[in-house]
Amino acid sequence: MSAAHAHSRVTTIQERQSQGYATRATAEDIDAEIDISEYTPDRIRNFSIIAHIDHGKSTLADRLLETTGVITKSGKNKQVLDKLKVERERGITVKAQSASMFWEHAGQKYLLNLIDTPGHVDFSYEVSRSLAACQGTILLVDAAQGIQAQTVANFFLAFGEGLEVIPMLNKIDLPTAEPDRAALQIESAFEIDATNIVHISAKTGLGIEKVLPSVIQRVPPPAGTIDAPFKALLFDTWYDKYVGVVCLMAVKDGAVRRGDRIVSTHSSTRYEVMEVGIMHPEQKPATQLQVGQVGYIVCNMKSVAEAHVGDTFYKDKHPVDPLPGFVPAKSMVFAGVFPLDAGEFDKLNESIQKLTLNDASVGVHKETSAALGQGWRLGFLGTLHMDVFRQRLEEEYDASILVTAPTVPYRVQYRDGVIRYIQTPADFPTAIELQDKVEAVMEPFVSATLIFPERYLGAILELCTMHRADIHTHTYLDESRVMLKCRLPTAEIVTDFYDRLKSKSQGFASFDYEDDGYSESDLVKMEVLLNGEPVDALAAVMHRSSVANVGHSIAKRLKDVIRRQLFDIIIQTAANGKVVARETVKQLRKNVTAKCYGGDISRKMKLLNKQKEGKKRMKKIGRVELPQEAFLSVMTNSQE
Repeated sequence: MSAAHAHSRVTTIQERQSQGYATRATAEDIDAEIDISEYTPDRIRNFSIIAHIDHGKSTLADRLLETTGVITKSGKNKQVLDKLKVERERGITVKAQSASMFWEHAGQKYLLNLIDTPGHVDFSYEVSRSLAACQGTILLVDAAQGIQAQTVANFFLAFGEGLEVIPMLNKIDLPTAEPDRAALQIESAFEIDATNIVHISAKTGLGIEKVLPSVIQRVPPPAGTIDAPFKALLFDTWYDKYVGVVCLMAVKDGAVRRGDRIVSTHSSTRYEVMEVGIMHPEQKPATQLQVGQVGYIVCNMKSVAEAHVGDTFYKDKHPVDPLPGFVPAKSMVFAGVFPLDAGEFDKLNESIQKLTLNDASVGVHKETSAALGQGWRLGFLGTLHMDVFRQRLEEEYDASILVTAPTVPYRVQYRDGVIRYIQTPADFPTAIELQDKVEAVMEPFVSATLIFPERYLGAILELCTMHRADIHTHTYLDESRVMLKCRLPTAEIVTDFYDRLKSKSQGFASFDYEDDGYSESDLVKMEVLLNGEPVDALAAVMHRSSVANVGHSIAKRLKDVIRRQLFDIIIQTAANGKVVARETVKQLRKNVTAKCYGGDISRKMKLLNKQKEGKKRMKKIGRVELPQEAFLSVMTNSQE
């Protein structure tokens, strides 16, 4: 069957499904399926590529796909597995993607399942889920930059999963490459024998022929047996407008094919399998998926709420013990998302549901704001994660949204033993409650790792101290690179810490962090008052030391965006009943003395005093109406 005819067949199937017709396969559909049943577990290798940002993971994936014939060799192959528009625009990987490759080695044919993973700390949940479907991983290190913060974090993720780690040095063709120094860093940091490190250049193809033989020889085959009852781990999902939810699964035991009935352990819901296949790198139907293989399953799952990442599936009437699954992602940063047009609420709700199906690390809770209307309080793993999610909503679903400034969850411990988590400033205790009922207010902290050249040590220590960091240790990786470990409040890193770090180190510093629990802190709620009336939507929780600077900044920004009215508008920021900043928007005044031509001054003063009395009465009954632009100006700016 020609490629064009095969494509038309797929389109016809999708059209039938979208119109609600039966989706039983025809003879032509069955002919288009590939048979991978000959690949038993001993001839399967499941591996991923992990590295710091911009160390060449996606470029290496391109070369491997070319080597195995999945894609043709051409100069146009740049980050083939980075399929999202946001990934191509930003030049980063934000979504783990898998691809199956066929390769012959030593007279044996092998099925190799590759998973390309993100490198930024905000997408570490993608990495941890991908590693659960693998038995080994390639740890890629830039020979010019050496070990960086996310290199360390990803190594310990793989080490914790018990995976075989294959270290490789990339970009060895660069004039600035120092492969010997980078190899010594790997050996000292991870206790890996430097003689086992593979040297490659993914861009030029130098040494690529060594990669797949190393994977086949060093990565163990998957465990499990074909005769055992079917058991599969759901580790990724996405939504297809023709067939509904598509599930990416790692088969741990048994086999599954079209027509089988499978059951979700999480919900006990039964589904009929409509199609199985592999990512090659696009969806390619197969006759069956069996033990050790990684592939997709279409099972007539129509609602996004039915798919739970980490779920175990089994065949109907053949229950199995569920797999451990995944620890739910813990949101580090929260932000409010509101539609600019209230009539778009339902459409945006559906868009958020579909997008969170493809990004299981986002927490979703509905929220209502007096100023902005109905919306959602979303939890993210970091500020880049939040920004990418916003961009995907706007580009993939054509959404017009307002995203508020990021906040972190605080913990309030009351004297009666009750513990509450505060996600919005409106829920923060009042000054009287803090004094009479609250035993302790705590804020979240992170354990941070920074790696940078030694010459920036003083500037970065000063930066960490400014952001209330506790310095734990600093060690030398070699004669010129330092690894600094410290403990930081999460609220400090969601503002401009990362930007300032890059500025202080001229772009050479790398930064990684992980959750480190809660600690007691001197927190206050800063309120914004307009003519003495508090505006709840502009309130913020922060450390007492930041109140003065942030208060003055917000007051100045509000003065610039609030329109002048017929009476003075007094803008105040206050914490614990004490005003910390004040600005005044002067009133609009009619020139009431314009009609006076000469005469005594008392005539002019009488008119001015009459106007002043009218302004006083107007101020008593007048109400300040904040335009949405005012909220946008204040709430989308990071705290300074």
